[in-house]
Amino acid sequence: MCQDPESPSLPLPQLSDEAAVEILEFIYEILHTFESHYCFQIRRYYEDRSRENLIQPKLDFPKPNPPF
Repeated sequence: MCQDPESPSLPLPQLSDEAAVEILEFIYEILHTFESHYCFQIRRYYEDRSRENLIQPKLDFPKPNPPF
């Protein structure tokens, strides 16, 4: 989670410790609100793309060779 403060992927301003924590809590609150509001759509999206739903069972098995 923590990366080198000298090389951020986005240019970010310097913040006090308190400001950084307040912004982080605000982002978590937005994320929680978003996730709560769209939870059924998010769950449906991931369920539709789950490994079980992507792999179709092979139903046309080859017939075994007769014993004679």
